Amino acid sequence: MSQRLSIFPLPGAVLFPGLQLPLHIFEPRYRSLVGDSLVRDRQIAMIQPQQPVDGAPLFSIGTIGRIGEIEAMEDGRYNLILEGQSRFKLIREIDVVTAFRQVEGEVIEDDEDETLSYAQRGGFESEARKFAERQGYSVDWDSVERLDDQSLINGVSQIAPFDPASKQALLEAGNLSARCELLVQLMQFFGRSDGGEEIMTLQ
Repeated sequence: MSQRLSIFPLPGAVLFPGLQLPLHIFEPRYRSLVGDSLVRDRQIAMIQPQQPVDGAPLFSIGTIGRIGEIEAMEDGRYNLILEGQSRFKLIREIDVVTAFRQVEGEVIEDDEDETLSYAQRGGFESEARKFAERQGYSVDWDSVERLDDQSLINGVSQIAPFDPASKQALLEAGNLSARCELLVQLMQFFGRSDGGEEIMTLQ
């Protein structure tokens, strides 16, 4: 079923179902968005614009989030935690008079019980260790090994230092297995170092 969604189009910010995204809301139009959301359903849909300019066309897939923790400041700004609920497919943008944009979207029913094969999980962790070492990241690998497949793959996809297009491709991956494979390819490509040159990153 489709539904009307108020959106926060933020380049580089991707939210996955089951994960959290901290946001600092300061622009008047998005303060209005949060205020409207709080009196209705506490939902805000995150979706990336195709260019970092006002009114830019949107990518086809985003994520519906629900406002969890929130701190309202005296000057009207908000600090909040948006909790990912489900992905959605953009159907059309709605012509509205609100300061914030709204769309019609269709919820994507992901398989919350999907898991990786032992080979996929092992291959991913091996590549992630190489990537972290090349980037100089400090990682608690014992904690990583205790994560379930969904939390691991979606979590790394959300926080990895990739460019907006790559993060969008991860969000649009059809299932967990495809997202894992794409994530491995991205880590291999953007984590490589050639001939003593500086390590490539996406930032």
